[in-house]
Amino acid sequence: MTPDQLTQLHQLCFDTPAPWSAAAFSQFLADDACAFVTSENAFMLGRLIGDEAEVLTLAVAPVARRQGAALALMTRFHAQAAGRGVARIFLEVSAENPAAIALYQKLGYLQTGKRLRYYQPPAGPSIDALIMSVTLIASKP
Repeated sequence: MTPDQLTQLHQLCFDTPAPWSAAAFSQFLADDACAFVTSENAFMLGRLIGDEAEVLTLAVAPVARRQGAALALMTRFHAQAAGRGVARIFLEVSAENPAAIALYQKLGYLQTGKRLRYYQPPAGPSIDALIMSVTLIASKP
């Protein structure tokens, strides 16, 4: 997927937080610390630094949802991260996104915090972000 294609898909999936620009995707893709996992109608972008990783964004086209694409992408990301010695992955997710929360819980993520009024939608009240994390590799004593 090109940065323009990533932006188009991101726009289909998000209005809060605001969709990323092609320039933002280009910058992330040029970063050696970033991991990019894709399928025909979905992508996941993460950052791996030391023994931690962060899920930056996960987007699945509306027509491809509920078919296992997100689970497959996250599973591939977990394998990449573990292969690079990552012990823990964390992410933030809208408290108003039950499908994403259920996916992350299925993968073993637990809520470890909350950012109150973190997302500012174009209209309406702000939305809390849940901080979730999963341990991949037990840390060494």
